Amino acid sequence: MVEEQRRRVEDQMTKVVEEIDKSHLRRLQGDMHRCAATCCDNKTASVQKIHQCIQNCSGSLTKAQQHVNAEFTRFQNRLQRCIMDCNDHIKDQMGVNPTQNEVNRLTDGFEHCATKCVDIYCDLIPSLEKTMKDVLTNGTIDGQS
Repeated sequence: MVEEQRRRVEDQMTKVVEEIDKSHLRRLQGDMHRCAATCCDNKTASVQKIHQCIQNCSGSLTKAQQHVNAEFTRFQNRLQRCIMDCNDHIKDQMGVNPTQNEVNRLTDGFEHCATKCVDIYCDLIPSLEKTMKDVLTNGTIDGQS
């Protein structure tokens, strides 16, 4: 049951990553490579200047990838905290020497609570995707425009 919930979150997040890659990151990656190729066309610049030029080309893509990664990390941390709260709640209910029936009941309680967390956070994924796309479209990463 827990494995099924983990896979559910993973599948939904993978879909969002692929959508953001297709809708935003690939364009930035193409722009970066075209820019870097233009840097390399400069036959008079020093190696250091060319290297700096190429680094400058990757700035937008790097910021976008960092933003997406940070948003997913925040999301995953929040989901993990929710599940840890479920775990703590169950531990608080467990006596010193629980019977097998108590262990079964508490395990079911944990799974129900964890599934509720997954439901809540899976429902938030479309909003997370929209927010990330809005930021990437508007170029407001890290408060910059």
